[in-house]
Amino acid sequence: MIPGIFLSLPDLRCSLLLLVTSVFTPVTAEIISLDTENIDDILNNADVALVNFYADWCRFSQMLHPIFEEASNVIKEEYPNANQVVFARVDCDQHSDIAQRYRISKYPTLKLFRNGMMMKREYRGQRSVKALADYIRQQKSDPIQELHDLAEITTPDRSKRNIIGYFEQKDSENYRVFERVANILHDDCAFLAAFGVVSKPERYSGDNIVYKPPGHSAPDMVYLGSMTNFDGTYNWIQDKCVPLVREITFENGEELTEEGLPFLILFHMKEDTESLEIFQNEVARQLISEKGTINFLHADCDKFRHPLLHIQKTPADCPVIAIDSFRHMYVFGDFRDVLIPGKLKQFVFDLHSGKLHREFHHGPDPTDTAPGEEVQDVASSPPESSFQKLAPSEYRYTLLRDRDEL
Repeated sequence: MIPGIFLSLPDLRCSLLLLVTSVFTPVTAEIISLDTENIDDILNNADVALVNFYADWCRFSQMLHPIFEEASNVIKEEYPNANQVVFARVDCDQHSDIAQRYRISKYPTLKLFRNGMMMKREYRGQRSVKALADYIRQQKSDPIQELHDLAEITTPDRSKRNIIGYFEQKDSENYRVFERVANILHDDCAFLAAFGVVSKPERYSGDNIVYKPPGHSAPDMVYLGSMTNFDGTYNWIQDKCVPLVREITFENGEELTEEGLPFLILFHMKEDTESLEIFQNEVARQLISEKGTINFLHADCDKFRHPLLHIQKTPADCPVIAIDSFRHMYVFGDFRDVLIPGKLKQFVFDLHSGKLHREFHHGPDPTDTAPGEEVQDVASSPPESSFQKLAPSEYRYTLLRDRDEL
């Protein structure tokens, strides 16, 4: 007979507690610390990676750490495979080279990566476990709507930019490249796909990709490059999905402001598509070479009444063109003057040369006055920047310029 083993009451309680703890301890996900040695390998092999760029002295970074870790634990239970989702962090004080590489200008900054490629839009949502977990779930959802009948093509939302892929089979390199591009650009375009028998009428020359622009008048465009070439496919679709003239809203204002480029803005009534089309055409005609020096935007006059008031305008004055340099706002002349060849281009050149700022403070340049006319300084107070107020808030981030001033 096996002798019994009796535990005292305290020992019994301790044993039960250890048993319960061992059974119900949740999976603890590791937050991977990135450095120059491992960053490329880890990010390149991750389907989705959310990276926290932080500094230990930043109080907002300190507040985010436990939230970020708990969100990682939640997601790890749903996506247990190591490379499905990675939560990682970079100590920007210890690795300033990495911070510079990804142009970190505030702490904490949360950036999303897909297979090593940094997404243009960083995470700017609520800093809670639920919000972070929901964001990752959204990123892991399929960005492509499958078409089961070609009749569905006649009913897409034509207010959006639609990219439609026609494939013989889903398990193909053509579709894998298309899917990879869709994962990156799904915020800018709607992606749809048809396969097999459904797509056959549109595959008269093989698999293909079609761009359907907004509205009903613009013609469709077909991609003529190699569908297995990721760079070529991505560049073509990006060119269609990200317009030269973007709309600024209160939702994307912070992101656009943080790009650091001055704004050339058309304020127009939402229903005034004619003025927007004129502006888009003239920007493309006159200013395509300035794409990297200034952001071309359009804004709803009703929603952005406050910036209009800064330049002494109201929605009744729209359409109005203005530049916001993040120091001051400058108003273009009469809107119809945009059709004068070179007029809009000169307006932008005058910003870059400092002429707009100079003339606001001192009146017209001497070269702009008639011969013999006396030149006098004219005191002027140009309107202050209005859109600068949409920049990242000091109540959510430690801005690096603030740190430099400490």
